[in-house]
Amino acid sequence: MKTYTPKASEIVRAWHVIDADGLVLGRLCTEAARVLRGKHKTTFAPHIDSGDHVIIINAAKVVLTSDKAGKKDMYHHTGYPGGIKSETYANLLGRKPEEAVRDSIRGMLPHGPLGRQMITKLKVYAGAEHPHSAQAPVVMDLSAAKAR
Repeated sequence: MKTYTPKASEIVRAWHVIDADGLVLGRLCTEAARVLRGKHKTTFAPHIDSGDHVIIINAAKVVLTSDKAGKKDMYHHTGYPGGIKSETYANLLGRKPEEAVRDSIRGMLPHGPLGRQMITKLKVYAGAEHPHSAQAPVVMDLSAAKAR
């Protein structure tokens, strides 16, 4: 029996929308990364980008459990010597909630050209509005990811 490998022309991409209102950041990001990678499809291959598009709305209302918002830091480097910067998740969620969600998902994708291609299919918005209604996105139910 031969191993099936999907061709780029055979891949059909759907659009999914996730409402992040009250969802735990880590649980939201793992589900979004799974869909972006294509692991929910039967034609998944680890070397091909077969994932779907993901739209995340209400990113400003995402929740971190057990006081991680004030204790956990997010790091980035400017590219210059000694240019490492840190910021707590509470500050980052208040200033740029889209970046907090996008960077968390980026860390769960492959690191390299394939992961950079996958992250382009992610759209994150702080509010409840998004300009992708023409793509007819399907609502993903992540009620199990709500903070208890």
